[in-house]
Amino acid sequence: MLNQTLLETIKTTLQKSKVEKLATIASADGFSVKDLIDLTFYHDQQIGFRAAWILENVFTNHQQQFLPYIRYFLEKFPQQSNLSALRHYAKILAIMTKRNASIEIKKIIADYDTDHLVEVVFVWLIDGKIPVAIKSHCLNILANLTIKHSWIREELLQTIDFLVDKESIGFFAKVKQIRKQLAVRS
Repeated sequence: MLNQTLLETIKTTLQKSKVEKLATIASADGFSVKDLIDLTFYHDQQIGFRAAWILENVFTNHQQQFLPYIRYFLEKFPQQSNLSALRHYAKILAIMTKRNASIEIKKIIADYDTDHLVEVVFVWLIDGKIPVAIKSHCLNILANLTIKHSWIREELLQTIDFLVDKESIGFFAKVKQIRKQLAVRS
């Protein structure tokens, strides 16, 4: 599928089944995941959101096609300002940093300088304009990266203590899960 064709396709509202089909097409040979990442920054935020939704599906369902572009994704991650697209970006990074990530992804994350990512994720976590769904993924990312950066644990616990009364019930439930995860790793 040509990028122009994809662009035309995602100008209209998408349903989950269509997103999954587009992810399959986008993961095929001849289509650049890099171009899809770039499309998530499109000036029309709805198109950027839809591209990010497809990107998440490419990552979760066609990871082998995504692998060559992980470093590019990580470079672009801090630049994402479309909150609808950011939700998908944060979810992708949360999955990438999980303990059960593939060996290839673990190696890339281990070799990648994640300091800037951690900094950006902490900023998003305390930003009052960031929706709780994104903050939930931020909590996962930071908790997952405590294996690589041991200092995150204490900073994250302090940040959670600061935020717990300022956020929603959904955030509080996620905090309980993250505290449990951090306690296991201490």
